[in-house]
Amino acid sequence: MDIELDIRPYRSEDESCLLAIWRAASAKGHPFFTSGELDAQAQLVREVYLPKAETWVAVLEDEPVGFIGLLDNFIGGLFVDPAIHGRGIGRTLIGHARKLKGTLELEVYALNENARAFYERLGFGEIDRQATDANGLPFEVIRLRG
Repeated sequence: MDIELDIRPYRSEDESCLLAIWRAASAKGHPFFTSGELDAQAQLVREVYLPKAETWVAVLEDEPVGFIGLLDNFIGGLFVDPAIHGRGIGRTLIGHARKLKGTLELEVYALNENARAFYERLGFGEIDRQATDANGLPFEVIRLRG
């Protein structure tokens, strides 16, 4: 489905909206995290990832609906409002990042089957696997390149 989507750089006034998108998407994609674990991750997103990553915001009808955070060619995070999943927003953000960076890498939780299938459809393939995540939690993480 073609939609009129604008992609622009992150602005500080986007913070609360992007945190809400992050929380809703994380709760849906990562139901294995406790509320407390999500709270701790939200603090990192607010204080570290949004201000320090190269963050691009997908805007639909003047409202942010998703974002991608890049650290060179590594996707630190891709989050789209779950209420509008399936409309090509994530695919468009990945396309934007590929135009900027070329080949991309990312990590995805093995338990997040929807995200794994999404990245596979976009041509990403597994290059590594770890038994724990970056925080040492016992959730298997798959590194992809595409």
